[in-house]
Amino acid sequence: MRVSKRATSAIALSAAVALVATGCSSGGDGETAASGDGAIVIHGVQPENPLVPSNTTETGGGKVVDWLWTGLVEYPNDGGAPRNALAESINTTDSKVFTIKIKKGTKFHDGTEVKSKNFVDAWNWAAYSPNGAQNGSFFSDIQGFDQTYTSDPDGAEGPKKAPAPTAEKLSGLKVIDEQTFEVTLSAPTAVFPTKLGYSAFMPLPDAFFTMKPEEFGKKPIGNGPVKFVSWDDNVLIKLTRFDDYSLRDKMKIKDVDVKLYQDETAAYADVLSNNLDFLESLPTSALAGDKWKTDLGERGRSTVTPTTALIAFPIYDKRFQNAKLRRAVSLSINRQEISDKIFFGTRKPADSWANPLTPGAKPGNCTACKFDPATAKTLLAEAGGFSGEMVFYYNSDSSHKDWMDAVAQQIKTNLNINARAEGVPTFAVFRQNVNAHSMKGPYRAAWQQDYPDVENWINPLYVTGGSSNDGLYSNPEVDALAKQASAAPSLEASHEAFSKAVEKVDQDVPSIPIYFYGQQSGHSEKIKKLELNNVGELDITSVEL
Repeated sequence: MRVSKRATSAIALSAAVALVATGCSSGGDGETAASGDGAIVIHGVQPENPLVPSNTTETGGGKVVDWLWTGLVEYPNDGGAPRNALAESINTTDSKVFTIKIKKGTKFHDGTEVKSKNFVDAWNWAAYSPNGAQNGSFFSDIQGFDQTYTSDPDGAEGPKKAPAPTAEKLSGLKVIDEQTFEVTLSAPTAVFPTKLGYSAFMPLPDAFFTMKPEEFGKKPIGNGPVKFVSWDDNVLIKLTRFDDYSLRDKMKIKDVDVKLYQDETAAYADVLSNNLDFLESLPTSALAGDKWKTDLGERGRSTVTPTTALIAFPIYDKRFQNAKLRRAVSLSINRQEISDKIFFGTRKPADSWANPLTPGAKPGNCTACKFDPATAKTLLAEAGGFSGEMVFYYNSDSSHKDWMDAVAQQIKTNLNINARAEGVPTFAVFRQNVNAHSMKGPYRAAWQQDYPDVENWINPLYVTGGSSNDGLYSNPEVDALAKQASAAPSLEASHEAFSKAVEKVDQDVPSIPIYFYGQQSGHSEKIKKLELNNVGELDITSVEL
């Protein structure tokens, strides 16, 4: 997943860039003009779905959604506490009833004013399960969700269908006036205001409700600092500055082209030749011997992000429903070797279920992350072994082949399972297979926090029906503990309670944390200043040329 939203805090790319950031540039007015009328081309991949915020759960579309929309709160680039963006105030006395007042006079890209009803209508649409919004479960805190959202009792492949909801709107949402709305939760939830910068909670213009969601998503109307221009599938998404944007984080440049690549190596070559202005994650081929440092010099940078690479299990496949088998696979993987030999030390072996950069996350709580091939063999035998081929899938339009091949080879060597890795050509097709629950083996996954709290690493991933619980893992004990943690009276109490849910997840091993991301990025010579947000994505409002 991913995080929104923009919130600037100076991060110098190099000594030369720091001079610009502190006002010591030798360029003068010419450089300011170059930024104001300038354009950049940045790396992207084909989004899985049309761009509707509450139906976008992957980074290809998510980054574009984050640029097109501005939410109630934003997350500072330096990882600081959330702060108000479109919200004028968010008040509560009991963490159950929230009064939210939005800033007056902000506009959608079609010129209509953003009003409180645009939030209420958008949230009600997402929470009504027949609409099929993938992020619908993010509204489960709100009173009335159990009446608007129902689940298919036997999955997409079963003969039964989800029962019809008994209500179309959340009883916990109420418009007070054009700038104010009230949110009543089903129980006190201390983390609720922290969530409100995530894209699921973005407002939608009145026009959305007059058209089919997929039609809107191909020509989206947001309220952020850039507006949509065009989208040529698998080729290019064009964005341009929204001149009527009135909030703090205005664009310093005019146009942004998101070039949709199928190969990161080709993108890297374009950065080197200054034909691409920003590449968020460099291919593994550039990491060996610090080649990227020689190639890019001051145009390269390295950072760490609250993101974890995982292997997910299709638990809907009977072959992977034995927890001992899943633990055996995990214990047979030498994460340190992958970090050293594939990523040359730029990634850290994962040892916890939530990335330790996340508030409330505890390090070292993944007992299944240890490398213990002897115990793995014993567990595999107790699980009855594994017959046939175990294929590990990944999207081949990003640099995943090397480490996925390494995982498959380690499992083959340490467990004597006929394992191999296989690439799916594009991220969009890969995600379509994941969401259709049609994966035929374990597959590459990653979790990039949506908002800075450990709750985000549990509820969407491991609670039954969670928005990104793609393998259909379900444990009633985890559900009950997570519900208890979500309703804790304080963040401290919530974090402690979530650690109990994590203990159960660790026993079941529904997925396998592999490594914590380190990120190496590169930019062209034309960019004089830029910042990355707290998950390593480009903050386009910071770019100066």
